Amino acid sequence: MAQNTAEESLALLTRLSQKPGVQSTLILSRDTGAIVRTSGLISKSAAANPNSTLPASSETASDAYPNGKKESGMQNSEDVASMVWAFISAAGSLVEGLDKEDEVKLLRLRTKKNELVIVPDPNFILVLIHDTPPA
Repeated sequence: MAQNTAEESLALLTRLSQKPGVQSTLILSRDTGAIVRTSGLISKSAAANPNSTLPASSETASDAYPNGKKESGMQNSEDVASMVWAFISAAGSLVEGLDKEDEVKLLRLRTKKNELVIVPDPNFILVLIHDTPPA
């Protein structure tokens, strides 16, 4: 059953990642927040994410970013994963405080530059980062 959920989550993320404006995707472990898979974000080290086909980050690797620049402020997959993990934890605490029988199903965070769509499921946290549409 867990394998089915993993395949469904991967299929959902694959479908969502093909939408216009998508810069990056992340799959995090629901239990630990560890990166399971990433695309479009640079890792601090090549060994930190064996599933990534991206090069390790460096100060001169700005051409490794999908849009060719670092303007999004998200510098590597580990930092983004850590921030998303903290955001999910805080949102879960809020929801539990409102109703102990409820749970977080979807989080959307829009900034001037990006929008993050975060979908927690029983085994994974799916994260999609895309350009914020013009106003």
